Amino acid sequence: MDEKKRRRGQNLKMLILFFSLAWKISPAYILILIANAVIGGGQVLANVILPKFLVEELVGQMRSRELLIFAGIIICGNLLFAFLNNTVKRLLDVRNIYVRHSLSRAMADKIMNIEYGHLEDPYYLDLKERGVFAINNQSALENLINSAATALKSAVTLIGLMTVMFTLSWVLVLLLCTALATTLLFNRNFKKYQLKFFEQLLPVNRRYGYYVGLTFDDKIQKDARLYNMAPMITDRITYYNADINNWFTKFNRRYGRFSGLVGIIGDLQAALAYGYVGIRVITDKLGSRIGLGSFTMYVSSAISFSTTFTQLGNSVITINQMLGYLDPFFEFMRIPDQRETGGHVVFEDGIKSIEFINVTFTYPKCEKPVLKNISFKIEGGEKISIVGLNGAGKTTLIKLLCRLYKPDSGMIKINGMNIFEYDHESYLARIAAVFQDYRLFAFGIDENITCKPSGTDDISIDNLLTQVGLKDKIESLPNGIKTTLGKAYSPDGVELSGGESQKVAIARALYKNASLIILDEPTSALDPLAEADIYANFNKLVGDKTAFYISHRMSSSVFCDRILILQDGMVADFDTHTALMAKKDSLYFKLFNSQAENYKE
Repeated sequence: MDEKKRRRGQNLKMLILFFSLAWKISPAYILILIANAVIGGGQVLANVILPKFLVEELVGQMRSRELLIFAGIIICGNLLFAFLNNTVKRLLDVRNIYVRHSLSRAMADKIMNIEYGHLEDPYYLDLKERGVFAINNQSALENLINSAATALKSAVTLIGLMTVMFTLSWVLVLLLCTALATTLLFNRNFKKYQLKFFEQLLPVNRRYGYYVGLTFDDKIQKDARLYNMAPMITDRITYYNADINNWFTKFNRRYGRFSGLVGIIGDLQAALAYGYVGIRVITDKLGSRIGLGSFTMYVSSAISFSTTFTQLGNSVITINQMLGYLDPFFEFMRIPDQRETGGHVVFEDGIKSIEFINVTFTYPKCEKPVLKNISFKIEGGEKISIVGLNGAGKTTLIKLLCRLYKPDSGMIKINGMNIFEYDHESYLARIAAVFQDYRLFAFGIDENITCKPSGTDDISIDNLLTQVGLKDKIESLPNGIKTTLGKAYSPDGVELSGGESQKVAIARALYKNASLIILDEPTSALDPLAEADIYANFNKLVGDKTAFYISHRMSSSVFCDRILILQDGMVADFDTHTALMAKKDSLYFKLFNSQAENYKE
């Protein structure tokens, strides 16, 4: 019982959150929902009550004038309601689409704004996947919106119909409610089974979707052809397809039994309504006799009552079901934005110092720390190379500096202040980074560099292209710097080589004109000579800015003021190239010389 109360309370909170998000997105949507409910309820009541007077006139004195008046009222009323219904329905359909897409966009915005660490935490990744699956594959948002509209409309209609039916007999209302409650009980149990069914099916469906998605992924096609992977992938798709079919076979059998039972109860409801009202027409044993006009009104009320009650119940059950599907979505939406977790000090000055003080960090769901008690300090304007074997924690250190993660313990200071005391937006404005897994997008080359809409001519872009060695390539393109990257969405697009793409990414970092430049393996696709050329120019390009370089090749170290050596997540050494090379037993000496041997003829 406590679990049921907790679930109802949770659903109510999610429903309130949904309507608060909908109101924030479009207040007009809520108002249109209310108008739709009032107009829909009014139309049902008018079609229940007005025919009574027409029938009574037909079986009475048959006065043509009154007949024409009642017939005209019914016709004009239906025309008016049809016009209002269609108008509101059209507005509601447009708003439904707008609200649905806005809520999907709100989730996309949330993904962009939560702490980066959540996006590498398996719990939050699963939460995100389940939320996206509910929206895209189960149409949960669309069903929730439609069910909310139907529930509101049914509630208004039901109040009017119950008022009419109570004038006949509260016993009939009670009997109908009992039958309908039985139907809703069966319906609720089936919906609970359906919710559990899809929760259990979700992992299977996700795996099936992964293997189907592989067939559309252009990035695997070379390997798929060279290694004849098609039979392996097809076999896995067939396996999961058969598994899903087995699941749905059981589901459809249960759904058939449920539908048959509900149909029987529905027929009994209709028989009950017709029987009770019919008896009241021919005898006064159950109360005073009623005329044929009242018979028409009460039968219509009973049938409409059953239909509306069922619609309301189904809508409420569907709302609860959709809220269950959307539970991960709403939980994800409640995660605080990263800008909300930062400080309020605006970072206005340049970088005078960076200091790591006993910093330890462990990735989510991992037991072993990646960084252990890291401490070092650099002055503004220094060029630092970070060197170490794979897994030493080089990229992790940079991610901590970029505030993509928070340390488990210890502190990172810039200009003597904890970096988390700075306002998030102003802090990131001071940092430019090119990571190993950088991304370019299907925008113009100029947009990929400036991260602004195309159209603004900026002479500094031309200078950067020259400095990173892309000037000749860009000038050879038909649309120059306006050329779209990639051919997937533009027939005039261009596919750049790995090295050319990395130069665009480097140009983007330099264009930002940040106080701190970070290059995390940005030149891995370049040959050693081209990489050395890039690093040789960086002293000019970076100027007096502070810079961190990470590279498996040691060419960056020669141009740096000091080299930070990481080994097993700890600082093994921190000194100049000359001093480190004097230490014959150091890791740096071994790495430098072993790499130098590889490039000797």
